[in-house]
Amino acid sequence: MIYLNDSYIKEFQATIVAVEDEKIITADSCFYAQSGGQPGDKGVLEVNDQKFNVINTIKHEKGIAHVLEEAIEEASGEIQGSIDWDHRFRLMRMHTSMHLLCAALPYYVTGGSIGLEKSRIDFDLGEETFDFETLNQIINDFIQQEHPISYQWITNEELDQQLELVRTLSVQPPRTNGQIRLVKIGTIDLQPCGGTHVANTKEIGEFKFLKYESKGKMNKRVQFTLD
Repeated sequence: MIYLNDSYIKEFQATIVAVEDEKIITADSCFYAQSGGQPGDKGVLEVNDQKFNVINTIKHEKGIAHVLEEAIEEASGEIQGSIDWDHRFRLMRMHTSMHLLCAALPYYVTGGSIGLEKSRIDFDLGEETFDFETLNQIINDFIQQEHPISYQWITNEELDQQLELVRTLSVQPPRTNGQIRLVKIGTIDLQPCGGTHVANTKEIGEFKFLKYESKGKMNKRVQFTLD
């Protein structure tokens, strides 16, 4: 998918492969399809001089389904799509921040949800305790260190030999054509991920720790926001 290789591509052109109720489906798209706790992209599709608002994007067996505000009877041919960049970029900043939390807290992730106003990530901390004001400073230090974010691709077999790379217990790494994308943040974090990310930690801005909650023996929740 386009977004897997470059999170900064804002527009695309493609041929419609199917229309189902309120969904326009294409084989590829720069719109991110909802997955792994990250919401799908919003934006606009232009089809035969008509414009349609996309309110969500989801995966489909034929590719990527762009969910419109209401059902359409028919559409065919070429389309041009433009994502809502403010919405996308905010989620990119949030998602990369979650990886920084993984770098600061070397424990398995048991859940997470990325939002525009605030996000959360759950860890299996066991009986460990942390000073979360100190954690706040650690994350902001990571941001100010301007770590570049890059991608690597490995095979299923290579991942199976490096299971320590997998940090999530509830979500399996996305496998695309027998390959897994690794997201690398400088020298501080490397893990499989299919989400969208900023190119450098400096783009995140200020990280703000909001709340810590115990959600059970294996679930300790960290909530945060960004400026």
